[in-house]
Amino acid sequence: MYILHRFILRELLTSFLLSVIFLNFTLMMEKLLRLSRLLSSVGASPLDVGQVILYLQPQLLILTIPMAMLLSVLLTYFRLTADNELIIMRNIGMPFRLISRPVMYLGIGCFATSMAMSFYLGPTGSVMLREKITNILVTRAPLAIEEGIFNTSFKDMVILVKGKPAPNLLSGIFIVDERKKAESKIIVAREGQILSETDALSFALRGGHVYITGQNSFTEITFGSYYFRLTPVLDQSNKKSSELTPFELISESRSNPKEKISYLLEFYRRLSMPGVCLIIIFLGPSLALIAGKTGRLGGLTIGLLVFAAYYSVMIYGENLARSGVLPHFVGAWLSFAMLGAFSIYAFERVNKK
Repeated sequence: MYILHRFILRELLTSFLLSVIFLNFTLMMEKLLRLSRLLSSVGASPLDVGQVILYLQPQLLILTIPMAMLLSVLLTYFRLTADNELIIMRNIGMPFRLISRPVMYLGIGCFATSMAMSFYLGPTGSVMLREKITNILVTRAPLAIEEGIFNTSFKDMVILVKGKPAPNLLSGIFIVDERKKAESKIIVAREGQILSETDALSFALRGGHVYITGQNSFTEITFGSYYFRLTPVLDQSNKKSSELTPFELISESRSNPKEKISYLLEFYRRLSMPGVCLIIIFLGPSLALIAGKTGRLGGLTIGLLVFAAYYSVMIYGENLARSGVLPHFVGAWLSFAMLGAFSIYAFERVNKK
């Protein structure tokens, strides 16, 4: 029995690692496409891109570990069914609970890893990613601002310079600032200097005008010297939910009543995603046996359909919670409860056969 479990577990781990690589690569491409334009515009080095990819991994693994686990279980047990090995095990009297025990070992390991990603590594990676992008923009933006080319590296900003006598010296400066939705700002200056700070980029401009347009107002300011500070990404004090640990999410939900539901939904998601790994311990083997000899392609299709349905119900429940139709606890755990109930039912049904 030990040899048999070790054989199945080895195949599970191989399929799991391949599934993680495949899913991470697929999801990472979507995020990298959004960052590639920004990174390429400032001339990021291959080392910078490699660090960005590394910092993306913890957040991706929160999603891909449960998906990869289900795919690996389905692929492995579909293969056992297709080769009649699973049927032979049952015919010689081996209980289904014993046959699926290797999945329990994998599920416990995936649950522990997902909890580490959710509680610590994921938020830490998000913070390091933001800091890295900020550092890239601050240190390399002066090189990215070229003569006669519209620079859009910064969100809601357009920068155009006529001349660049030195890397940090500019002439004929034209800046469009639309960071404030209620008003637009146009800055025109004869010359200026780029000042790099720790977490921001600043322009010391000389001899120009500032034009500010609101909904019902227009303001023109003439200046001799003008200090313009530009923060490339979010302010350090204004973290995204993905950058907060679960304990910080609870704290923010208590101190910020207006965003309480959003913070709590994120907190529940951090708990439910690792918990899915425990559900798959029951769902994966039973689903593979019920589906029969559909092959590896069938396993991949069924696994993706299961998670597509799970995420759809999860998003629907969270939207109902945000709109006040359901209590936030019910909306957050609706998909988890439905998948858990179905998994236990399917497992018991197969186990009794």
